[in-house]
Order: sequence, then structure tokens, then C-alpha cells
Amino acid sequence: MKQRFWMAALALMGGLPLTAQSVVKLQTSAENAPMISKHLYGHFAEHLGHCIYGGFYVGDTAKSIPNTNGVRNDIIAALRKLKIPNLRWPGGCFADTYHWKDGIGPKDKRPAMVNKWWGGVTEDNSFGTHDFLNMCEALGAEPYISGNVGSGTVQELADWVQYANFKGRSPMSDLRASNGRKDPWNVKLWGIGNEAWGCGGNMKPEYYADEYRKYATFMSDWENTGQLMRIASGASDADYNWTETLMKNIPINMLGGVAMHHYSVLNWNKKGSATNFSPEQYFGIMKQALLMDELVTRHAAVMDKYDPKKKVALVVDEWGGWYDVEPGTNPGFLFQQNTMRDAMIAGVTLNIFNNHADRVRIANLAQCVNVLQAVILTNQEKMILTPTYHVMEMYNVHQDATQIPVTVNGVSYKLGTDSLPAVSASASKDKAGLVHVSLVNIDPTKSNEISLDLGSSNFKQVSGRVLASAHIQDFNSFESPDKIKPAVFTGAVLKQGTIKVSMPPASVVVLELK
Repeated sequence: MKQRFWMAALALMGGLPLTAQSVVKLQTSAENAPMISKHLYGHFAEHLGHCIYGGFYVGDTAKSIPNTNGVRNDIIAALRKLKIPNLRWPGGCFADTYHWKDGIGPKDKRPAMVNKWWGGVTEDNSFGTHDFLNMCEALGAEPYISGNVGSGTVQELADWVQYANFKGRSPMSDLRASNGRKDPWNVKLWGIGNEAWGCGGNMKPEYYADEYRKYATFMSDWENTGQLMRIASGASDADYNWTETLMKNIPINMLGGVAMHHYSVLNWNKKGSATNFSPEQYFGIMKQALLMDELVTRHAAVMDKYDPKKKVALVVDEWGGWYDVEPGTNPGFLFQQNTMRDAMIAGVTLNIFNNHADRVRIANLAQCVNVLQAVILTNQEKMILTPTYHVMEMYNVHQDATQIPVTVNGVSYKLGTDSLPAVSASASKDKAGLVHVSLVNIDPTKSNEISLDLGSSNFKQVSGRVLASAHIQDFNSFESPDKIKPAVFTGAVLKQGTIKVSMPPASVVVLELK
């Protein structure tokens, strides 16, 4: 069905995609534009399926897979190239069942646990705090620890902060030293529970706000650096009342960030295949991905009422496409393939985050390896990079660059009587003065001719890269790991203060202007 639709559409067009016209204007003279935080490009590693065990972590005794202290060297290298800024762990729903002291000390003496949320598998706790934090050091990434509020205690989380961060003598720092780590890791990002409205305890927002205040009170910034960031468990999708209740009931000086989760999913009971999808299913997923703009706009507006100076970050620490698992795999492991559709989700979502960088300052794709919209898939000694990986690698030029506001006057991508914006864009200027423009054409059957209005800027040179493939359902497999990868883009022409860009159907382009 999938191939018949796309091929029939092309045949009706004489074998070539139709072309649409759009205008993207860069406001290069905008003042007081925010910085696009590198932390918008964060990732998520939950104890779920083969994300940790069989993904990141293959164990200290693995011989066929090169590793350092049990962590795969090829994954470390790939994520360093991605410039991964932060990594959230251990969950997710798993976080509110995880007791961190079970994951320290000699591995053969650690108690086992049952992962009640994801497949009911028994874990031996061989990957714990030291393993995760040392891995983050190897990655050059900030650790983002999600603390246990649902089944934990205030003392447990306070001890974890002391264990990770206290430099002097204390019960927890002495315990850390006895386990082989003298110096603290100085973890700055701490989530106080996860999805408290659901798997984190089925709490009401008023109750959770009080719990948050209690937990935050005892999470000491041991070195008085002012850098410890406490992040509240935030809303699901359009639950603006949850955000309102937290902002109204938690003092701003106790609140570093408020989380929000949104997945691009068609139907929670029937999500559809990751690779064999119809035009209607593709359109529906893109509609959900573009909904992110409305969600962050409206949550930010609620936060503005209580925090007009934007001291508190909106933290979208779970986002991505969610489909049915691959046939023959454990339903509780959430393993799915990653197609050009996922590249479209990644491109438009990151553009939305870039354009809301004044309030959205941390985000985490769900998840990093082998789970949901992963950037890496593994199979024993094999590892592949997904289209989503390539989009995030292309976009890392925006990390810690100054936002350039953009306006898009574009054509629509239509299906029946419904329509979506076909073109998405964001732009930034880095510390070296280079301007980067990210463009996405989500229309799977039409090319898009874009006129890039540069305002008063006088650029002399344009170059770029493109990610595209013949079919929106295409993906990288272990048999064909490089089917989809970035290529040099030659479809941009600079002339008289305007750049004409010819984008293929369903493509992502990142331009560099000098």
C-alpha cells in the first residue's frame, strides 16, 4: 500500500514531484534575541528494553564488542560527534521505582530488581550511579538525574545529591570514596519525580506541588554554587492547569524548570507501524509533531504570568514519535525502526524549540538507543545511526548560538480537506559569526522552492547539507546501514541579498552563510 500511493502520486505528476513556493525571512537585525541552549539537544536513557542493557552497556566481561568499563566505545564516539549536551537517566516511569543505593558497591553484591514498567524483566543493578555518571564524563555530557518521588523518600533523594556532589567529609561522600570515586561529579540537573500525574504516583497537581517543595528543600547545593537546577515533574501535552498549579504554588526561587511531555502518536491503542504507514498516518503524525508549537506557546504563556523574567525553564524532557513495536520483539521493550518520517519529526520539533529558546531551554529526545525514536540502534556487535541521528548532528550548529527570529510564508501540505504548513525553519548566529538556517519540507510528494530573505545582511557565500531519500518510509538497517545519510547540498543559490533554495520532497536542509 505504501509504495503504491507514493508511486501513483509521482506518476500523476509525470514522474517528477510538483514544486511549491515559500518565503522565509531572517530577522538578522533583531535585538536581545535569546541564546539557543545546547541543552535543547539532550537525550534520554531509561532502563527500558535494550536502551541500557544491550545498548549502552554490554558488561565488563564483553570481548566481542569494544568497550570501556562495559560501555560501548562506538556509541560513545557516535554521541560525542552528535555533541550530546545532556543525558537523562534512569527514567521515565522506571525512575520512581529505582532505589539508587541498590546500584552502587561491588556488582556481585547488588540486589536484583524487577522492572515492573517495562517487560517485567529482572535486572541485576550492574549499571548504576557510578556507571552512568562516568559514562557522562566520557560523553562530555551533563547528567540529568530523575529522582524517585513515587516510591522513594526525601532522605533517599537528599542522600543521592550528597553522594554525587559533596566534596567534603560526610556519610555519603565517604561512601562514594569507598566505592572508588573520591571527587564529586557535581551533577547540576535534577528532576524531582517523573510524570507525577501518572506512573509517578497518580498525584493531583496541588499535592505534587507540596511534595516538590518538600523534596526541593532538602536537596542541598553543597558547594553553594547556585547551579543546582531542580526540575518539577510537569504536564502531559495540553494540561495547562498542571503548569498553572505548579507556577502558582511553588516559589520561583525553588524552581529551576517545569517539565512537559509530548509524543507524536496517532492513537495510544493502535499506534501503527514504524515503517509501513499510509499517507493518512504520515499526515496524522506530522500534525502531532507540529502541535508542539502550540503546546510550548501556551505553557510558556502560563509561566509568563508568574515568571515574567523567564527565570524558570520549560523543559520538554520527553518527545518523539511513538509507534507499534517491530514484529517479533517484546512489546514492553518499545523497539521501533526509524524512517525519514522520524527525520521530519526531529527537524520540525528542533525548529520549534529553537524558535522558543527564550523559555524552552532543555529538551530530551525519547530515547537514545534502541527505544522509541532512537538515534542509535544496536544488534550484538553491529550499530547503526538512524535518520534522526543525522538530523540532530546537522542541527548541532545551533547549540549555544544566538537565535535569529524567522517568519515563514509558505505553502501548505494538503491531504483531502486538511492542511499543514509544508515548510519549517529556524536560524542562528554562532560565536564565529556564521549564520545557520535549518529548513524542513514535510511534503512527501512536492519539492519546495524557498526564497530566503536575508534582510540587511550581506552574505557572500552559502553552503549546506541535505538529508533526503526516495521514499518517506526508507530507513537504515543492519544490512544497509548507510542508505540514508547527509549529503552536500547544491540546491541553494545566493543572488542580490536573497538565497533561492530548491528542497526535495520530505527533506531536511541546513545552510551555512558567510
